[in-house]
Amino acid sequence: MKFEDTNQYVASEELMRSVNIAEALKKPLLVKGEPGTGKTMLAKAVSEALGKELIIWNIKSTTKAQDGLYVYDTVQRLYDSQFGGDHVDDIRHYIKYGKLGEAFLKEEQVILLIDEIDKADLEFPNDLLWELDQMEFYIPETKETVKAKIRPMVIITSNAEKELPDAFLRRCIFHYIEFPNKEMMKQIIYAHYPDLDSELLRYVLETFYMIRGLDDIEKKPSTSEVLDWIQAIQIGGIPAEKIAEEIPFAGVLLKKNQDLEVLNRAKSIHLNTIMP
Repeated sequence: MKFEDTNQYVASEELMRSVNIAEALKKPLLVKGEPGTGKTMLAKAVSEALGKELIIWNIKSTTKAQDGLYVYDTVQRLYDSQFGGDHVDDIRHYIKYGKLGEAFLKEEQVILLIDEIDKADLEFPNDLLWELDQMEFYIPETKETVKAKIRPMVIITSNAEKELPDAFLRRCIFHYIEFPNKEMMKQIIYAHYPDLDSELLRYVLETFYMIRGLDDIEKKPSTSEVLDWIQAIQIGGIPAEKIAEEIPFAGVLLKKNQDLEVLNRAKSIHLNTIMP
C-alpha cells in the first residue's frame, strides 16, 4: 500500500514519495517546516489513506524518552501492598506503557506520530536511537525485552526550533515541507471548501499572500489560519470586494498587536494592487 493525498490533505509529489520511501526503507520520516504547513496533519492523512491506527505522542519541554517506553508505578504498588491489592507480587501489573510501548505491542501496524520533537531537551532524540533503530527496549524491573510485533510507521515532526543530533538525523528520512504557493494553496482550500466562490477565493489568496509578504510581520499566518479566516468570512457574510478593502477578522490571521499595526499601514497600498 502506498500513500497518496486524501480529500482533506493535499500533498506534493515529493512529500508522498518521502512517506513511501521511508516505509520501504523501514526508517522514521522526519518532517520539518514552519508552523501551519501540515506536518501533524500528514500523520493523520497517512493513517486515513492506509487505514491504519494513529498513535500520537505529543512532546513537551518536560518529556523524557522513558515516558514513551514505560513507567513503573511504584506508588500504586506501595498503596496496594498497604491495602491488600491482588496483584502486588506481580511487577508486570505495575508497568504502564507509553506511546512507543503501545505501538510496539499492537498486533497490526500502526502510524506513530512523535509530534514536535524539538520541544524536548537535546538529549531526547539521542535517548531514542536504539528504540527507533532496533524497535525494542528492555524493562529491568521484569527482566524482559519488549520488541515490536510489527514495526510501526514512524513520523516525526519538528518546527526547527533547535538542531537535532547528527546521530539521530542519520537514522531518518528527511523532508522539508515548503509553504504552499498560491496554486497549491488553492487546491488545499478547495479540499476544505469545494463550493467556495472563485472571486472570493481570488481576494482571499491575494490578501493572504500580501500579508505573508510584509517584511515587518513577526508571525506570518499559516494554512490553518487562512482556512479559519475563510470560515469567518463566510459566517460574517462578507462580500468578496470587501475583503481587500477592509481585511475583516484580521485577528484570525494575525495574533500580535504589532503585526496588526503593520497590516493597517499596508492596507491602502494593497487595495490599489488587488482591485481590477
